[in-house]
Amino acid sequence: MTDDDALAPACLAHPPLGVADPHLNCAGGHLVDGRPRHAAALKFFWGPMDCGKSTMALQMNYNHARQGRRGLVLTRIDRSLGPRVTSRIGLAHEAIEVTDDLNLLTLVQGRWAEGVRVDYLICDEACFYNVEHVEQMAELVDRYDVDVFAFGLATDFRSCLFPAAQRLFELADEVTRIQVEVLCWCGREGLLNARVVDGTVARQGQQVVIGDTVDTAEVRYQVLCRRHHRTGDLGPRA
Repeated sequence: MTDDDALAPACLAHPPLGVADPHLNCAGGHLVDGRPRHAAALKFFWGPMDCGKSTMALQMNYNHARQGRRGLVLTRIDRSLGPRVTSRIGLAHEAIEVTDDLNLLTLVQGRWAEGVRVDYLICDEACFYNVEHVEQMAELVDRYDVDVFAFGLATDFRSCLFPAAQRLFELADEVTRIQVEVLCWCGREGLLNARVVDGTVARQGQQVVIGDTVDTAEVRYQVLCRRHHRTGDLGPRA
């Protein structure tokens, strides 16, 4: 028996954890949506603020749903401060809020137990998830052939990797930097997200603090090139 055989869900009425799984189909070892078993993947799409991560997440959900696939949209600490995925260009979609105690495996298995198909997950703001959530994403892909598409920042305001983002870099089948170009005020490519408090680039503080991108916000975030992130130069407008 190969390692892949050991991981493969048996072609039975019930998957390994005892939950009825309508996702599997015994005919030829293929899934309901026609893909071969073990075709699922964990993909991480990352980039700085304003590069279109949430927009791409909603587009991905639309494209898959249009082909008859069924998925769940999840988020954590969205800019709307609610269980929604929102983009700065006005797109929005209801979502499941990811909390510390939410288990993604249990979530999907619960839907299956209700007779609801789950072919994929859209995980927006994945940088704010726990490392355990990322492990659960990989488990859903490897054992249950559920696609997981994660979107988020790579680094925090100090230019350090978020723990969940680091784990996604380590585990994901594909890691893609979103190609929409974001510019620093100087015209160079914006790479890093600066936290601005009272007009000054913050160097210390909690890793996650809610803020905005508007200039009038008490705590706001601004995309800078590496040079100006290091010097703390916010440009002439500041």
